[in-house]
Amino acid sequence: MLNGLPSGYSLGRVGRSGSLNWPGSRRDIEQIWKEHGALEYRECVGDDLEVKFGIGFPKTTKLKPGETVVFAWIVYKSRAHRDRVNAKVMKDPRLTEMCMKDAEMPFDVKRMNYGGFKVLVDA
Repeated sequence: MLNGLPSGYSLGRVGRSGSLNWPGSRRDIEQIWKEHGALEYRECVGDDLEVKFGIGFPKTTKLKPGETVVFAWIVYKSRAHRDRVNAKVMKDPRLTEMCMKDAEMPFDVKRMNYGGFKVLVDA
C-alpha cells in the first residue's frame, strides 16, 4: 500500500490490428519486457465488442473491416520502474529486429489509446 492505495503501476494501450501475426511471436515480446523487469505482460484480443451502452472500442479505434481490437497492459512496481524498464526494452535489439522484419507494423499508432495508470483497487 502506498498512501492508502495498492502499490503498482500499469501501462495500458488499446489499438487495432489488421494482423495478429507479429514477425516475432507474442511470447517473444512478453519475454523481452519481463527480462527487463516488467512484472506482468498481457495482450487480449477483442471478443465481445458490440456494447449497448457507452462508446465501444470499435468506435474509439476507428475499426475497419478485417481488423480487431487488441487491449494490452504491462504491470510495473511504479512509474519510475516503468520508465527504466521501457528505456531498456526500446534499446533491445530483438524488438528492433522484430519491427524491422515487416515494413508495416501490425498496428496503427495513430489509432492507439495509451497511458499510464496507478493501481486503485487490487483485489
